[in-house]
Amino acid sequence: MNFDERIDRRGTHSVKWDMMEKIYGVPAATGIAMWVADMEFRPPACVQAAVESMAAHGVYGYYGDERDYLDAIRWWMTHRHGWEVPAESIFTVHGLVNGTALCVEAFTQPGDGIVLMTPVYHAFARVIRAAGREVVECRLAQENGRYVMDFAAWEAQMTGRERMLILCSPHNPGGRVWTVEELRQVAEFCTRHDLILVSDEIHHDLVYPGQHHTVMPLAAPEIADRLVMLTAGTKTFNIAGAHAGNVIIPDPALRARFAARVAALGISPNSFGLFMVTAAYSAAGAEWVDTLMRYLDGNRRLFDERIDAIPGLRSMPLEATYLAWVDFSGTGMTTEEILRRVEGQARIAANHGPTFGAGGETFLRFNIAAPRAQVSEALDRLTEAFADLQ
Repeated sequence: MNFDERIDRRGTHSVKWDMMEKIYGVPAATGIAMWVADMEFRPPACVQAAVESMAAHGVYGYYGDERDYLDAIRWWMTHRHGWEVPAESIFTVHGLVNGTALCVEAFTQPGDGIVLMTPVYHAFARVIRAAGREVVECRLAQENGRYVMDFAAWEAQMTGRERMLILCSPHNPGGRVWTVEELRQVAEFCTRHDLILVSDEIHHDLVYPGQHHTVMPLAAPEIADRLVMLTAGTKTFNIAGAHAGNVIIPDPALRARFAARVAALGISPNSFGLFMVTAAYSAAGAEWVDTLMRYLDGNRRLFDERIDAIPGLRSMPLEATYLAWVDFSGTGMTTEEILRRVEGQARIAANHGPTFGAGGETFLRFNIAAPRAQVSEALDRLTEAFADLQ
């Protein structure tokens, strides 16, 4: 578990590195990719061993008998989250963007409104609009530099056309770990407005010391009849390319509706992803995650300290995820000037805040899941790029 190892991913068909110049204009040879949400670390040895075992066998046929895979998911959720998951409630999908899209198709109709608490993960709005549904942007408020839910304002936005709310828990890009009380308020809001609640908890293992994530079924068990859970090991163990995620649905009636949509689209799992996740959801995987979070805790402390030392910049304190959310509004600069300095001068590719919806206009999102020396180099470049403010 050497998280300080520098791994050159250029020329490996990495979207994060090999598409950086085309999308952001940041040169491939000298740029630093801090946008796509995958890590610069090797996965746990148990995952690598599972892939090597597949390669040694040398036959890559259809995957059958999912008992080991389902048992691994259930073990992980019980031991890491205190959540007992029946095997029959688990569907496997090709990643959670695919899972989100399937939920939109299964539980809403064209023209329906789907509520997002913005700014939030940009793929949600993309799949909602592509499916012909309406994105209802309910802006998060800020208190003491962190996001909070503003239910009073959101009540006034509801028209009766809304059919679903997609929750990001923990929150991406703000890094909030929602409290049990906040989660209960979300559940009550969904009940009042008769909304299906899709809780995307892909980051629920990536929580920093001193924080505690509560899965929605434990926070509000009374809404099981309208709850859909999205979970995956792909972010946790840096195996996003496996495209393996789970849609977990407690209610039999909702399960039947979702199963019908999956059947209509002919979806079946990717064997590589299932073998990898089965290996990862284990005691060895748990030890790796604990070590990872201690390392990332050092990265976030370094990043926040250095960013907050630049006048006009403020990094929202992370409670979970490895995705730092930096507000540039204090510089008084235009978006064009900020990007000229970050992308042109510092040669760093970071996600543009407006893609996360209302409230993200003055932000950039930086991926800090990288060797500390690389994070430090990026911070040196940003400090130099804004040196005239200091």
